[in-house]
Amino acid sequence: MPHDLTPAAMEATIRRYFDACNAADYDALIASFTLDAVHYFPPGLPGAPWRGAEVIARGWIWCVETLGSQWTIERVLCSSTAPEAVIEWTHWKNKSGTALRGDEWYVFDEGSGRIREIRAYYAASADPTLKISQLHGFDYAGRGYHLASNGSST
Repeated sequence: MPHDLTPAAMEATIRRYFDACNAADYDALIASFTLDAVHYFPPGLPGAPWRGAEVIARGWIWCVETLGSQWTIERVLCSSTAPEAVIEWTHWKNKSGTALRGDEWYVFDEGSGRIREIRAYYAASADPTLKISQLHGFDYAGRGYHLASNGSST
């Protein structure tokens, strides 16, 4: 039976996924994806793309344990006509005191409602001299973006 993929349902799935990432919750991460899900990244990330729910889950758990990673969702847009959504996020790397901003495009499995594919796009190249890798000149504070990690996806 097809899953109810309303915009609200897709957003709820994405928010549960981010909560699972922040908590490094393996079971909740696995439950977010189809078993054969793929997470694509810009060039430069070793091992990318991540293929399979288990690989994706272990990758984010490694980031939390090794980098002190936490993620916040800044914006969410969900299609009303296709099983797709796009979000804007911030990846806080708390152990190094740095952050990276970007977008992700989500494709959902219509049968289960789980995430089948994520395509990540970084807002700016990861310049190691910057504390926060983000768009130059964009008024993040004025637009209500998170300016520090608070351990919450919202």
